[in-house]
Amino acid sequence: MILNRRASYKSFLAIPTRWMDNDVYGHVNNVTYYSYFDTAVNEHLVRAAGLDIQAAPTIGLVVETSCRFHKALSFPDVVDAGLRVVKLGNTSVRYEVGLFRRGDEDPAATGHFVHVWVDRATRRPTLVPEGVRSALAALVVSG
Repeated sequence: MILNRRASYKSFLAIPTRWMDNDVYGHVNNVTYYSYFDTAVNEHLVRAAGLDIQAAPTIGLVVETSCRFHKALSFPDVVDAGLRVVKLGNTSVRYEVGLFRRGDEDPAATGHFVHVWVDRATRRPTLVPEGVRSALAALVVSG
C-alpha cells in the first residue's frame, strides 16, 4: 500500500491559491482541486518531457479523475502539489496527486488522474511518446 504522506510523492509543484479560488464558505471550491491536479500533471509533461501541447502529434486525454478531500485549503495558502505515477502502461498513465498546504506532511486532498495517449488527428490510442515515458519513469512508485 502506498502512503499519502508528503515523502511518498516524487515531484512537487508550488501552486499559490488565488482569492477567486475560495467559495462562499471561505475555502477553496471543490472543482478547483481538479484544476490543481491538471496543472501539476501538465506542467510536469511540458517542463520535464518537453511536450508541445499546441502541436504534438500525440496528446493525453483525461479519461478518469477522482479526488478525496481530507481538510480545507483557502486563500492565501500555497499548495504543494505532489505527483507520482502508479501505472505507466503502453497507451495510458495513472498519476496520483497529493495536495499539501505548504509545510504540512499530511495532504489536504488526494486523487488520481488517468491519461490515455491518442493520435491528435484520429483520436485513436497510441503508445505513450518516448520522451513522455522517459520523463514519467522517474515518478513511478510501486504499491
